[in-house]
Amino acid sequence: MNTALTLRFDGSAYHGWQIQKNAVSVCGTVKTALERILRRDVTLHGCGRTDAGVHAELYTANFRGGCGVPPDKLPLALNALLPRDIAVLSAAAVPDSFHALNSCREKEYTYRIYTGAVRDPFLERRAYHRPRPLDLGRMRDAAREFAGKHDFSCVRTLGTPVKSTVRTMLSFEVAERDGMIELIMRADGFLYNMARALAGTLVWVSEGKVTDIPALIASGNRSGAGPVLPPHGLYMTGVTY
Repeated sequence: MNTALTLRFDGSAYHGWQIQKNAVSVCGTVKTALERILRRDVTLHGCGRTDAGVHAELYTANFRGGCGVPPDKLPLALNALLPRDIAVLSAAAVPDSFHALNSCREKEYTYRIYTGAVRDPFLERRAYHRPRPLDLGRMRDAAREFAGKHDFSCVRTLGTPVKSTVRTMLSFEVAERDGMIELIMRADGFLYNMARALAGTLVWVSEGKVTDIPALIASGNRSGAGPVLPPHGLYMTGVTY
């Protein structure tokens, strides 16, 4: 049997999704709860690695083997054991071929920037605070130029080796409401730190530090792009299979 879980989490207290030897991870926490319920070892596959401090409003994972608990009852059992910053929303039996990462066709990340003059304590771990206005017109123009199929080396931080740095940005939107700016990126995949570096680059575009996005992409030069913004502003907000 192959079971898929959908969950959401506040990543503030975790060293990302992936299990770490000397740090608490989201995967490790969910895996421990699963193993207590199923009374066996579980290998849990996630739809992507999230960095320390990154959140997920919608995340998918799967595990194989006998469940022993009806899928519709599993979220309730898991949530009784999980800390309050992780919640399993649903569980379902899926085809044997389903894999949370390998079967994924599209992912959506949203980066949130709060531009209020005074920091908001309730957003301290949930949005990047930049207490000055940003030029949304410039940012939207730049976001449109990032859309499409490109080599995204210019916004990649060296990390896990990949076969190709080419990705397709299906859409890149800039929205604003009540001082909160959302950078909504949907792509067929993301390189290490790509979403946070894209967010930093759009901030630099607003400030006039980056002016030619096509030239930046063509150069593949990481030093020409903006900084990797802090992880607490980033959320995984969608997964498509």
